[in-house]
This record gives sequence, C-alpha cells and structure tokens, in this order.
Amino acid sequence: MAIVRERPYLNGNFQVDLGTGEVDSPRAAFAEVILPEAAIEAVLYRAGNERSREPRKLIGPPSYTNLVVRRGLIGELDLYEWWNQARNGDQGARRTVIVRLLAEDRSGVVFAWRFTNAFPTRYGFSPLAGNGEEVVMEELAIAFERMDIE
Repeated sequence: MAIVRERPYLNGNFQVDLGTGEVDSPRAAFAEVILPEAAIEAVLYRAGNERSREPRKLIGPPSYTNLVVRRGLIGELDLYEWWNQARNGDQGARRTVIVRLLAEDRSGVVFAWRFTNAFPTRYGFSPLAGNGEEVVMEELAIAFERMDIE
C-alpha cells in the first residue's frame, strides 16, 4: 500500500480506525496522533568456554512506546467506554487499530500503520482554565503487541 514518491508527504491528512471501521464520523476525528517508537533489544550472551570476554549480541524482543490519539472533547463516551472495558479486565477490549496517512488531495491511502491486539492504557484530558479559550482535548494512550506498516 505504501506509495513511493520523491517529495515527502505532509502530516495533516489522516484517518484513525480504532477497530470499529468508523473513520469519517466525529468520533473518529482526531486532531493529533503520536505514533510509537519501535526498538529491538540487543541481548548479551557469552558461553563460559569462549576465549573472548566480549559477549555476543543476539536479536532480542521488540518493544514499542504507546500510540497516542487526541481529539477535541465532543461529549462522546466511546474512548472512555473502551478504556473502562480494559480497566475491568475484559480481554474483548483488544482490537486492531489502523492509522492511515492520506494523500494531500485525500484521494487515497499512501501509508498505513497497523497495531495488533491494541487496548487503551491511559485516558485523560487537557487542563481546564477559568480564563481559557482553548479546545478541551481528550487523550487515549494505546498499547499493542505488534506494529506493521503497509
């Protein structure tokens, strides 16, 4: 699905599917997505009979930071309900979440991130201020087991 071109894509057109298939409703209208960082741990190993004191470096397990999505507070409870489902230990809270980067003219998907066995780990809001005039933001951090790029 990744579409190669010489000019880098802009980051302003994207869709988020939280595993519901919904991408065009106000519930899916996210203002910001913080994509996770992926790393592979180097595992040190040395057998006792090796002549060298330097350990070998083996490929260890991957690890990821959380995916974070933010949207303006619109009164919907879907993010809270999903977080609450995970808080209550419901294993059915796991979903496949897909973030799609769209072409500037929104004609199609040019890159996509797929997060498998995803579930919410943190739910919060931006601060409220008596003299503030900013949008109240709702935030959800999402852990997952595997990230794939399409």
